[in-house]
Amino acid sequence: MIVGRYGEQSRINRLMADAKDGRSRSLVLRGEAGIGKTALLDYAESVAGGMRVLRVVGIESEAEVAYAALQLMFVRDLDRLEALPGAQAEALRAAFGASSVPVDRMLPGAATLSLLSEIAGDRPLLCLLDDAQWFDQSSIDALLFAVRRLHADPIATIFAARDGERPFPAPGLESVALPGLGAADAARLAAAAATLPGDVADRILAESGGNPLAIVELAAHATETSAVPAPVAPLPAAGRLEEHFRRQIRGLAEPTRTALLLAAADHGSALPTVIAAAAGLGGDARDFEPAERSRLVQVSADGVVFRHPLIRSAAYQEAPFARRVAAHRALAEVLTDPRDADRRAWHVAAAAGGPDDAAADGLEQVARRATGRGAAAAAVRALDRAAQLTSAPTLRGKRLVAAARAAYDAGQLDRAVELAAAGAELTDAPGEVAEAGWIRAQVSYERTSPAEATRIAVEAAAPVLATEPDLAVSILTEATWCARDAADPMLLRQCAERLRSVPGGRTPVINGMVGFADLLCGDVAEAVDRMRTAVLAARDSEGGETLERLSAAFLGLLIGEDEAAVAMLDAQVAVLRSRGELGWLPYAQEPLVLAQLVTGRIRDADSNVAEAMALAEELGQQLEVIVLSAMAAWLAAARGDSAGAERLAVQVLDDSRQHGMAVAQASWALGLVDLMNGDPRGALGRLEDACEGPPGRDVTVRAIPDQVEAAVRVGDTDRARRFLPGLTDWSTYTKSPVASALLLRCQALLDDGGLADRLFEESVATECGPYDEARTRLVYGEWLRRHRRPNAAKEQLVAAYGTFDRIGAHGWLPRVRSELTALGEAAPGDAESAGGLTPQELQVVRRAALGMSNREIAAELFLSPRTVGHHLYKAYPKLGVKRRAELGQLDL
Repeated sequence: MIVGRYGEQSRINRLMADAKDGRSRSLVLRGEAGIGKTALLDYAESVAGGMRVLRVVGIESEAEVAYAALQLMFVRDLDRLEALPGAQAEALRAAFGASSVPVDRMLPGAATLSLLSEIAGDRPLLCLLDDAQWFDQSSIDALLFAVRRLHADPIATIFAARDGERPFPAPGLESVALPGLGAADAARLAAAAATLPGDVADRILAESGGNPLAIVELAAHATETSAVPAPVAPLPAAGRLEEHFRRQIRGLAEPTRTALLLAAADHGSALPTVIAAAAGLGGDARDFEPAERSRLVQVSADGVVFRHPLIRSAAYQEAPFARRVAAHRALAEVLTDPRDADRRAWHVAAAAGGPDDAAADGLEQVARRATGRGAAAAAVRALDRAAQLTSAPTLRGKRLVAAARAAYDAGQLDRAVELAAAGAELTDAPGEVAEAGWIRAQVSYERTSPAEATRIAVEAAAPVLATEPDLAVSILTEATWCARDAADPMLLRQCAERLRSVPGGRTPVINGMVGFADLLCGDVAEAVDRMRTAVLAARDSEGGETLERLSAAFLGLLIGEDEAAVAMLDAQVAVLRSRGELGWLPYAQEPLVLAQLVTGRIRDADSNVAEAMALAEELGQQLEVIVLSAMAAWLAAARGDSAGAERLAVQVLDDSRQHGMAVAQASWALGLVDLMNGDPRGALGRLEDACEGPPGRDVTVRAIPDQVEAAVRVGDTDRARRFLPGLTDWSTYTKSPVASALLLRCQALLDDGGLADRLFEESVATECGPYDEARTRLVYGEWLRRHRRPNAAKEQLVAAYGTFDRIGAHGWLPRVRSELTALGEAAPGDAESAGGLTPQELQVVRRAALGMSNREIAAELFLSPRTVGHHLYKAYPKLGVKRRAELGQLDL
């Protein structure tokens, strides 16, 4: 019986109606124990109509077992895995223990999305997820990943999570906190539960705090003196209820209490398992009968179900420690099926009263299996408990460091630092000490600053420079990137010195990273050869670590090998998609976006940065969000969205961690906004902030032409020449046509000896990508108009307008229109393009134009097939097409 809750019921009705209409919706019900969350889930199930219902209840004892909740949810649909993309199907098989193939920790989320969509293909689907605070973290991650990406599927999802217990954060999902019942509704519920004297009813209503379960239980047992609380300050409802259930359990015979304890100690086991464990303690199935008559449990062939989670908690906590140990030991002895290996290991550990190396070894195996299934959070808990049970300090330290790595992978940064510090104190093994320091550096990158992360990483690599050179190179490679992000030449030199001192390390990687550090410190001549060697080695090799391949591709971008860099990065992103390595994807898309940005692939970059930012948010990669926001600011400026560019840039500039390169890119974006809007003086300060630093400062060397243009427009040629040596060195030593074209443009703008015309023509004729070519044509056209050559000016301006429009760099169109108007000419019409599409629509449409099916597109973009179809449905009118076959004829 539900009393009150009319608003919540109405909300649930709307949620399910939307799902039946093909609009996915989700809701989180929050509140204390007994407040009515489960009753509302019951209501949702009762009014589901023709919807299929998947219902799962979180179980505290299974909060440590990777993917336990997800497996319960899909136990009747495992045959549908064959319909999923191969990598996703394999990920769920691994998650459920049916495969040993290692998977990325986020891929089961993509597989969950696909499987939910597949199930909903039969009829609308209602997912009811009760006591979600007790779901294992791996299942939570997978479900939230899926639910946030459901858009056009007939799926409604309702989570219920208890307050005051293990947290259940669900950012991005609609959430409702259930309050206690009002006085009138509480009185109605009490009257329906029992006929009570007025003073007793008033006491129950006052002490219950409007908690429906408290009202029902206290009213039902009001004849017992102890059922009515004493007249003192009210206790929390959950504590009072648990005590009430404990009293009921104390009144049962010893064999029944033992049976309840076994069921409470492992609520996930099948009935034969519980009965077998009871037999080991001298009991049998008949021991449950008194508890059934008291409505404490329901026993069926599927197992033992407690009427309320607090009954289960009371049954376990009421038992003395020795009896709890005996129960766990009895369960461990009967869980002999290999599929129950994790559960058995946890029972063995729970039965340990002190150090137990055998139990610790078992939990280490649990952690290895969890890591292979992408369940890093489960691995953390297993390794932490294994360390507690380990007798040898050195091995305990090793396990704590391994737990720290798992915690970092799971996004538990504070826990990772705590475990790494504890592990490092217990071990003197160089590799473990280095690993612990590396973890601290990675956390510091996110929490403190790239500069601090560099210092910690350089120190962490010291113990293994000679003994474990590959580990040292990996740590120092990351340290070099951190130093680059900090834009700190001194730290870059330290990284280079340490890399040079690694004996027998991976030579191409060392060459590339030393060259990278030298470049950023201004030693361009020697740096370029080293970097080119590393780029060629990576380009010509097969396989290799992701970080190495991404680093090599980015180095190609820095030495002007733009097309090679884009090709390598595109290929690596495709590999990560095919493997389902979502954790790496934002970090791979970052240099890809940068490469697309500087080569004028504005729409490509927009699509990738939008996806990367969403994924980085999902994965808790907050500093990566800042880095991507800087690029998104530049792209917004190029598109003509000045307000968006300023909003994103301010987020970057206000971030306390001061990611040096992100700050430079954000300043570049703001400088572009000013330059587009006719404020060269304002632009000059911003652009000098972007160009400030070592002559070889990363990709912002490409901002120098913008700084030169701004300075020339305000008439300050001295400031215009300030950063030109850096661009000159880049062009001279890389021999890149891009660098040559940009340098020629700057020389033309600064020329006062009659060579500007020839320099502009040479710049336009040099291959540098559509964006930079159009920028050169714009300033060339402006120069021609000022020198009274209207026809030649018109030719350059019309060409610039067409390119800007075609690639989506609409922020420059007003300036071109202004110049054409001054010539008495009208601007050409906008090009037929994909400009009206959202970034995700563009990603979908491009793949559809290549002949990919909705399922194939969904697998690659981590969407559901119906969401892909929804995007296509919205895109067709924008593109002026009616059929999929027409997409291949468009310029996308």
